[in-house]
Amino acid sequence: MASVQSDQRSWLGQIDMSKKRGVPEGLWLRCNGCSATVFRKQVERNHNICPECDYHFYVSASTRIEQLLDDDSFEEWFEELMPLDPLEFKDKKSYKDRLVSEQKKTGLKDACVTGRGYMRGRPLVFAVTDSAFIMGSMGSVVGEKLTRSIEAATERKLPLVIVSGSGGGARMHEGILSLMQMGKVSAALRRYHEAGGLFISILTNPTMGGVAASFASLGDITLAEPKALIGFAGPRVVQATVNEPLPDNFQSSEFMLEHGFVDRIVDRRDLRSEVARIIDYCGQ
Repeated sequence: MASVQSDQRSWLGQIDMSKKRGVPEGLWLRCNGCSATVFRKQVERNHNICPECDYHFYVSASTRIEQLLDDDSFEEWFEELMPLDPLEFKDKKSYKDRLVSEQKKTGLKDACVTGRGYMRGRPLVFAVTDSAFIMGSMGSVVGEKLTRSIEAATERKLPLVIVSGSGGGARMHEGILSLMQMGKVSAALRRYHEAGGLFISILTNPTMGGVAASFASLGDITLAEPKALIGFAGPRVVQATVNEPLPDNFQSSEFMLEHGFVDRIVDRRDLRSEVARIIDYCGQ
C-alpha cells in the first residue's frame, strides 16, 4: 500500500514538474522579417518592432492611437455609424454574417477609427484604418467617417493625419457604393487643401488598392514606415500583367521613396516626434 502511495506521489510530482517546465502559449513571436523567434513583451515595449531586424509588426487602430497621440486626448467621432448589406452579398458566407464576425474579432464596428486628439500638445484630426477588419478595406462607413472628419478639420482649421493600413482597397462586398468612396473622400480632401489645410498621410504595411489610389496618396506630406507594401495591384498581379521580372524591393516603402511616391520613411518609434515637427514647420 505504501509503495502504491509512493508511486502516486511520484507520478503527481512529474505532472507538476512538466507544468513548470512548459512554456505558456503566446510568449514568443516568429518575425516575418528575419525569422527570428522574439519575446512578445520585448516587441511590444519596442513599439511592436523586431529587436533583431527592425521589422514593423502589425498594430491595431487602438495601439496606433496610444503610440501617436497624447494620453487620454483622443475623442472618437462618428462611432455610431454601422455598415449595412445593401447588395445582400455572399461569398463563403454572407456579408452580414462576415460583418458580425469581424466586429466580434476586432472590437471595431468597421475598418476605420476617426476623431480629434493632441500630438505633443498640438490639436489635430486623426484617422486610422485597421487591416484586421476585412483587410482595412474601404466600404461606405469608412468613406463616410473619413469624409466627415476631413470636413470637420476644414471647418475647425486643424491639421489632418490619416494612418493607412488597408490591404483590401475598395470593399467588393459593397460594389459601386464602395468605389464611390474613393471620389467622395478625395473631393473632401481637395476642399480641405483649398482652405489651406495640412494633410499628413502615413502609409503602413499594407496600403493597397483603392485606398492607395485615393486618399492615401494625396497627402501634402506623405510618410511611410520601413518596408511597407504600397501599391495598387499586388506584385504577382503586376508581374503577370507586364510579363517582366520585378525589382526585389518592388512596391516597398524604399522603392516608393526612390521613385518620388513618398517624402520620407520614418521608423515607427520616431513617427510621433516627426509628425509634430512637420506640423510646427508648416505653421499649423
